[in-house]
Amino acid sequence: MATRLLRFGASVRNNTSLVKGGCKWQSTAPAKQVNYRQALINCPPTQLTTLQNGLRVASEDSGAPTATVGLWIDAGSRFETERNNGVAHFLEHMAFKGTDKRSQTDLELEIENMGAHLNAYTSREQTVFYAKCLKNDLQKAVDILADIIQNSKLGEKEIERERGVILREMQEVESNLQEVVFDHLHSMAFQGTPLGRTILGPSEIIQSITRNDLKEYVTTHYRPPRIVLAAAGGINHNDLVKAAERNFQSSKSEAMGEIPVIQPCRFTGSEIRVRDDSMPLAHIAIAVESCGWADSDNIPLMVANTLIGAWDRSQGGGMSNASHLAAAATESNLAHSFQSFNTCYKDTGLWGIYFVCEPLQCEDMLFNIQSEWMRLCSTVTETEVDRAKKLLKTSMLLQLDGTTPICEDIGRQLLCYNRRVPLHEMEARIDKLTAKDVREVMTKYIYDRCPAVAAVGPVENLPDYNRIRASMYWLRV
Repeated sequence: MATRLLRFGASVRNNTSLVKGGCKWQSTAPAKQVNYRQALINCPPTQLTTLQNGLRVASEDSGAPTATVGLWIDAGSRFETERNNGVAHFLEHMAFKGTDKRSQTDLELEIENMGAHLNAYTSREQTVFYAKCLKNDLQKAVDILADIIQNSKLGEKEIERERGVILREMQEVESNLQEVVFDHLHSMAFQGTPLGRTILGPSEIIQSITRNDLKEYVTTHYRPPRIVLAAAGGINHNDLVKAAERNFQSSKSEAMGEIPVIQPCRFTGSEIRVRDDSMPLAHIAIAVESCGWADSDNIPLMVANTLIGAWDRSQGGGMSNASHLAAAATESNLAHSFQSFNTCYKDTGLWGIYFVCEPLQCEDMLFNIQSEWMRLCSTVTETEVDRAKKLLKTSMLLQLDGTTPICEDIGRQLLCYNRRVPLHEMEARIDKLTAKDVREVMTKYIYDRCPAVAAVGPVENLPDYNRIRASMYWLRV
């Protein structure tokens, strides 16, 4: 590390260029004039081209020897119905089981011979297929990705085999208590709406999904205007556009009818408790309704989320923790861990905290959490907000270390914002926030609002919902 820092200093003094983490610093002035903001501005630009059929092609060329390319599709479990809940995730599994051009064995051999990595995941609003490869194999990777989402065979034997795989995956998820709690939280917060359903779907529907259900979902939702082909690393944008035109030219959005419109999902303050006194620890999440990705309130919510932070009892710090909640949890041994979260969707979201504690510590931990929430609404200081802003900017930059997270950032932002927000713009929006802004936004979303609560385990000590609701405001004389 010391050698690397010395080389960096020497390169700046000698007015040479340095490429690090995808950003290029070109020094034409003394070292003291090359600051953080200039470094952000000199990051490679995101190039964007929209094809005639509506498919968007976006890339960032960092000159790396590898590249990540993927398809970000504006379709997830939110676009399902009660009848086909789980079909989006089912399709993710079927994508790698063979196409009209490639059998499953051919597909696996081609990926292995390239030395590439092919993966996919499904969320509530997006489905993603991506490949990481050498930059010279980018054209092959695009061809494979286009093939698997347009020409999957969806064979009956493969469907039956994957049905069993998904059911086993559901059993594994049920053993992950954090996943279980968050699914319960969504089911309460957005009950009766698509966001309240799980991504994997109920087992009875998984057992009954047919080939026609899969084909219907693809035809309805895998439309060119709802797809972003994103790439990062050693990318030539013009070559990427030509590959997209060559592989997606048969996709005609006009022939598929109207594109489905996303339906609003209402928030409901409520709770669910799954009491099991045989479990050693209580797992609890509490959240209020927040805003969507593109809402201007999202930046203050991100700063407030950073102010609460995350903590685990294995960490040091004690009373010197900058987070008030972490200091209280350490001093009184209130919890094993906690993690604040700001989960965003297109038009809504959840802002809250998940914590794990001993059976008889639920009430005290929740009291400290809600006290800290009220403090954010009323007395948070400029010093605390400045620290949180710096920590948030550092976290954002660290999350973009590598071609895969950069590619993911491009695809997600184009689906959420319809553009890639430059880092220097995001930094400017964070910098202009004041403690007053944070207090006002916290008051808007937290103060005297009905929360959603999900609790699993020995939760007898957790206060009833009316007491939790009554602690969402302070009475002062």
